Amino acid sequence: MNKVLLVGRITAKPELRYTNANTAFVRFTVAVNRSFTNADGKRDADFINVVAWRKQAETIAKFFDKGNLIGIEGRLQTGSYDDRDGNKRYTMDVALDNFEFVEGKNKSQSSDSNYSEPSPYDYQDNSISVENDPFAEYGDSVSIDDNFLD
Repeated sequence: MNKVLLVGRITAKPELRYTNANTAFVRFTVAVNRSFTNADGKRDADFINVVAWRKQAETIAKFFDKGNLIGIEGRLQTGSYDDRDGNKRYTMDVALDNFEFVEGKNKSQSSDSNYSEPSPYDYQDNSISVENDPFAEYGDSVSIDDNFLD
């Protein structure tokens, strides 16, 4: 079985390209935090190369930008080529099968500064009060750090 699941941030704007047979593809790198901290107490990241084809490549190039969080399902794919000096170089990429938008686009990241399309992540419901709070009897409030998944 060859299956890879990743959640990470795109390191640069994915650029759509085409093969000689006019098939769309995009190559990009995803920075994935490790699940443990280093000696300095910080999390290192692995930088993983991903390749997507056809409609998925077009969608990723259109809607994703540097820093966006993406969920990827794919498989490891190896390859090789000869560099300019004639040396054999080996590659390993994740060939994308499926992807998901993991977070909404922030208004500050919008490509058009005069328009920001609403996102389901932008919705705020301020209608909860103490009277209809199902957790009111549990006492203290709960604080969740924004980086709890990192």
